[in-house]
Amino acid sequence: MTGPDGQSVGDIHEYLAAFDDIPGTRVFTAKRARQGYHMNQFAMSLMKAENRERFKQDERAYLDEWPLSDEQKDALLRRDYNRCLDLGGNVYFLAKLFSTDGFSFAQAVSTMTDMNFEDYTKMMIAGGRSPEGQRSIKANQQDKEGSR
Repeated sequence: MTGPDGQSVGDIHEYLAAFDDIPGTRVFTAKRARQGYHMNQFAMSLMKAENRERFKQDERAYLDEWPLSDEQKDALLRRDYNRCLDLGGNVYFLAKLFSTDGFSFAQAVSTMTDMNFEDYTKMMIAGGRSPEGQRSIKANQQDKEGSR
């Protein structure tokens, strides 16, 4: 088996750990799926109009009905989507929350960057982010240390 860097990997945990080296990327692994199962089930519950209404009336009370960690509830309430992903959320399930809030997928995803929606849209229309500096956290650190 080879890792994302093309190197031979003999252990699945070593292989999966290599994905943590991709800047700004959270690979949705089985571990994250288990961690975020209830958060993603909560998000899917928002597909029903009656659940969206209950959630909008008292978000905290609705979240308290789910076996979520306090950290997950806080991230959902703050609409900190990057933190939701860190805690096992899947962006396609979380899209139900974006929609409940009246945001398009692109509007919600733009909040996960350091750009406003207008700048994010312009960047995506122009072809997206440059891959330069986006391949490896370790390589970026080595480049910084080498340039000193």
